[in-house]
Amino acid sequence: MYSIKVKKINSFLLSVFPTLFSAGIIVVMMMSLSGCYTLKQGTTMLGYLGKAVPLEELENTRGKESEEAAFVKQVTDIRRFAMEELGLKASKNYTRYVELDRDYLAAVVSACAADSFTRHEWTFPVVGTMPYKGFFNPKDAQKEASKLKAEGLDVWIRPVDAFSTLGWFKDPLYSYMKDYSVYQLADLIIHELFHATAFVKGRVEFNEQLAEFVGTHGARLYIESRFGAGSPEYLSIGDGKDDYLAFREFLAELGAELQNLYARNDIKREEKLVKKELIIKAAQERFEAEYESRFQSDSYRGFAKMPINNAYLDLYRLYHEEDSFFSDLFEKIPMENDLSKLQVLINTAAWMNKSKQARKDPRSTLQTLLELYFYLIS
Repeated sequence: MYSIKVKKINSFLLSVFPTLFSAGIIVVMMMSLSGCYTLKQGTTMLGYLGKAVPLEELENTRGKESEEAAFVKQVTDIRRFAMEELGLKASKNYTRYVELDRDYLAAVVSACAADSFTRHEWTFPVVGTMPYKGFFNPKDAQKEASKLKAEGLDVWIRPVDAFSTLGWFKDPLYSYMKDYSVYQLADLIIHELFHATAFVKGRVEFNEQLAEFVGTHGARLYIESRFGAGSPEYLSIGDGKDDYLAFREFLAELGAELQNLYARNDIKREEKLVKKELIIKAAQERFEAEYESRFQSDSYRGFAKMPINNAYLDLYRLYHEEDSFFSDLFEKIPMENDLSKLQVLINTAAWMNKSKQARKDPRSTLQTLLELYFYLIS
């Protein structure tokens, strides 16, 4: 998951999400869509693409010893690893650079029912239904959020630093990415390149969770291959991981408590909403009181003061599997090392792109395809 900084909207997000937060996919295709929303977002995106410069030009302009030259070298090597060693689809993605005067790309709106974790969805051609809607202008995101709130929905706005256009355009790099660590940069590029390699229409949760798995594991393998398992770069991957897992566990506990409330049939909706606010308030008070015993850093202190709602909590349900399906599946792949396992997983997932069965049950389809693959080669 990728977190970025949007000044007014997400000051708290910086303390709550120390890892980068990715919205996943916002597809802009002016030639195939209609309406004000698409025209406006498409125009902005095409404007960014229009001022993108090739990485070689950036390096030549800034000089061989510049920060930009080091960035270009790193990106080029990550792309080479992703395509040649992991087997992600070859493309021209991340070969161009866009200078922006801000440190995020877009603001994304998500919404949920106020009395359940039922997601509000938008429908788009090609990708199908999506549980979020992106805007390059945060004011437009605020307008969308206000409209949804008026309909009685819980709403959350988050910033994103990257998305995949699924091969329709050459996805560029943005200037703020120069500040990322090597691991963060590798995670972002591998995550987004995976979206362009394997994508099951209408199955956002599956797509995001699998891309998250591939991105984090692929980035770890990249760091290990380039710096070594004992290097500071590799050892730093785990920095903050215990706190992150503790935070996820806390959110899962809160989500489960609310889910039990929403499932009750003996109380009316209005009472559920009152109890919901009391549960969230109590959870935040407990979070603050237990902070020192739960966390080692200050990264998550802002959570106790955030306006938490169902839309916020559901983001974790969207991007992070509640079980260990992908980890378990990965471990069962009968290959000698993690690199080989990830290669097989990526190649198998790519077979699902046009599978109608995958749209019905992507997890089962992936598992069946893996079993078929090993049956055929055995």
